[in-house]
Amino acid sequence: MPGTLYLIPSPLGEGDPDAILPSEVRKKIYGLEVFIVEHPRTARQFLKQIGTKKPLQELEFHVLDEHTKPGELAGMLAPLLEGRDAGVISEAGCPAVADPGADLARLAHEKGIRVVPLVGPSSILLALMASGLGGQRFAFHGYLPVDSEELAKRIRQMEKDSRARRETQIFIETPYRNQKLLSALLQHCHDETLLSIASDVTLSSESIMTRPVRAWKKSPPEIGKRPAVYLIRA
Repeated sequence: MPGTLYLIPSPLGEGDPDAILPSEVRKKIYGLEVFIVEHPRTARQFLKQIGTKKPLQELEFHVLDEHTKPGELAGMLAPLLEGRDAGVISEAGCPAVADPGADLARLAHEKGIRVVPLVGPSSILLALMASGLGGQRFAFHGYLPVDSEELAKRIRQMEKDSRARRETQIFIETPYRNQKLLSALLQHCHDETLLSIASDVTLSSESIMTRPVRAWKKSPPEIGKRPAVYLIRA
């Protein structure tokens, strides 16, 4: 009988895992010996905090990142087909949501392997919850275009879609481009469009604020290189 593939949420920054992971999730992680991870070094740091039944040096690690080729995925599932359980750990937050893991989970389903998501922090959903913009209808766009013209076009389209569908639009950005994205949002969104900026979610420096674009223009925030989630509702 195949093992189970567990999708393991990890902290969104430095902090105590006890504050964000239920004890039952920690117990499940503790017993695993095979891990499929985005970055082995940070995964080991996380597992050292959680604690593992076997010493870290005896655990089995496979790397799944943006450079992983589709043909490599089957090999990562080999231990599960032998009856062993495995856990997927992305760099931060939930695997397979704006992070590697979705293709592996789909292949696991094809091979009859049970896929189990464990409870933990998702900056995207937590930002939506706190924004006040409504979660009845929403769309997640991941990263927006880097090119300035394409970025402006996408922002205007998202705002148009939000107005037409009464739908919250959610997106993220590489931290070092935060200020460029914010400037584009303030330039291309209507003054009455609501913009929520959620940075450092779950950390002690967390900031989640929702204001009309006109209010943000009067007092633009200095997000810096903090991980952030953006939401708009027209």
